[in-house]
Amino acid sequence: MSSPSHSHHSAEAPGMRGSAIQARLLHSVSFIVPMLGLALFFLYPLALVVYRSFLQGDGSLGLGNFASVLAMSHIPGVLANSLVMSSITTVVSILLGFAIAYMLQRTTIVGRAIIMLALLLPLLAPSLVQALGLLFLFGRNGLVNQATGWDMQIYGLWGLVIANTMYALPQAVMIIQASLRHSDVRYYDAAMVMGASNWRRFVDITLPNAKFGLLSAAFVVFTVTITDFGNAAVIGGDYRVLATEIYAQVVGQMNFSMGAVIGIFLLIPTGVAFYIEKVASQRQFGGGSDSAIPVRRNFLPARDIPLGTVTHFTGFFLIAVVATVVYASFVQLWPYRMSLTLDNYNITTQGGYTPLWTSLLVSTQAAVIGVVLLFALVLAQRGLPRAAAKAVYLLAIVPVGVPGLVLGLSYVLSFNVGGTIMGALYGSALLIAFCNFYHYHSQGFLTMVAGIRTVPKSLEESVTCLGGSPLQGLRDAILPIMLPTLVAVFFFLFMRSMVTLSAVIFLITPSLSVGAVSVLRLDQAGFTTQAAAFSVCIMLLVLFAMGAMKLTLLWLEQRGRYSVGKTKAA
Repeated sequence: MSSPSHSHHSAEAPGMRGSAIQARLLHSVSFIVPMLGLALFFLYPLALVVYRSFLQGDGSLGLGNFASVLAMSHIPGVLANSLVMSSITTVVSILLGFAIAYMLQRTTIVGRAIIMLALLLPLLAPSLVQALGLLFLFGRNGLVNQATGWDMQIYGLWGLVIANTMYALPQAVMIIQASLRHSDVRYYDAAMVMGASNWRRFVDITLPNAKFGLLSAAFVVFTVTITDFGNAAVIGGDYRVLATEIYAQVVGQMNFSMGAVIGIFLLIPTGVAFYIEKVASQRQFGGGSDSAIPVRRNFLPARDIPLGTVTHFTGFFLIAVVATVVYASFVQLWPYRMSLTLDNYNITTQGGYTPLWTSLLVSTQAAVIGVVLLFALVLAQRGLPRAAAKAVYLLAIVPVGVPGLVLGLSYVLSFNVGGTIMGALYGSALLIAFCNFYHYHSQGFLTMVAGIRTVPKSLEESVTCLGGSPLQGLRDAILPIMLPTLVAVFFFLFMRSMVTLSAVIFLITPSLSVGAVSVLRLDQAGFTTQAAAFSVCIMLLVLFAMGAMKLTLLWLEQRGRYSVGKTKAA
């Protein structure tokens, strides 16, 4: 009687051993490959920027480059300009962002769909499109100047603040709205019972709960505006900022050491902002819980009429600026021959439409590489000890504090070296794809982490108990639940990669360009209406991608419901 039992155990043991080996192999690959990617395409290039900033002309290390840069008479002014411009933009964006987020989340004001559309528009195009639109409206030859005769000076600080506020506002609104969404109505009810006025409830409950969201939004706005190159290049005029200075040093004068020093100057304020935001997030308490009851929307005329006026004016302004760019793309010769034509879309200069197809290729590569590596990383992170998992988490979110310009410069220093494997990548679409992916690595990673938390451990254990291998567990338990997250991250990386400019401006070669850079080059060459036409093409492609994402997510949701219904029926 013992022999069947013995044979059963001996058959089972190799199978169990095979599963254990497969699990270890899957975990090792999931951990090693993304970490190698982070080391090679993020940490090493960044370390090289720091190293080059200290590398002096005689080959020794020291502070000579920093002394040389600070000795340039205009650099302290450029640094001050950047800090002033970004600080003003951050304050304006947070005030407007809070007003719009509050209107969308807490009031019954009509026209919510129009505001949502207005906030979507700046996300569809490279940052310089806002500056282009402002010039078409308020520039020396703009529509407003033509109609009224006013001589408006849109170039310089205030033009840059308006353009950057438009660029950063949608991101600020999304973050602040998320923090308002998690408030619990029971706190408000308790305060009302105790006789607190609407104002006191706002000051004592709403603002403290939104504090983390406001600080996070301020960090994002400050970082994206102090490092943005597109708007500064188009509308900055004589108002020089660090982003345009780093470009002038590297591209204009091929002075990589000076470029690295200015890159470090850019890293410091974003690093400080990143640290403040992290400390604030750790101290945040009293936010939402799973059992929170959402706050009901209501209408208070004294609050909502001024709020609605500000919000709708901002929405109208955003739509007007982008609509002007679309209109200008059909104008024969702005502002002298205003008859409509399709000639602007017949783009033959600056490589014609080739850069647009390169953008599509780069964005698809960035999205595919990103989804695979991020999914592998969150998968590996789940199986790590707590301390190691925390270290991986911190490393994965560090890229958000590194400006796109600095990352792009670091790639030039790392990959523009002949006769090496690294050098073979330089001048390829694949390298731009890696740069774009690591530029947006943190946001993609945080989305993946949120997605994998929805996978029940019991589901994986069920697959294992039924004799399934780790790969079958991945296929049958994790992937079906993670699919919507994977789709969302894919399209997020694709869309951001289509419109980013700062990170890729240094990686362009005479034979390789991307759509956002073409818009900049067309504008700088004086072909402003063709630049507008190229912008419209980019916006249409990104809009198409957004529609494809919505349809895919809808299909996945319906398929999930269908599967659940079928299971219940069975």
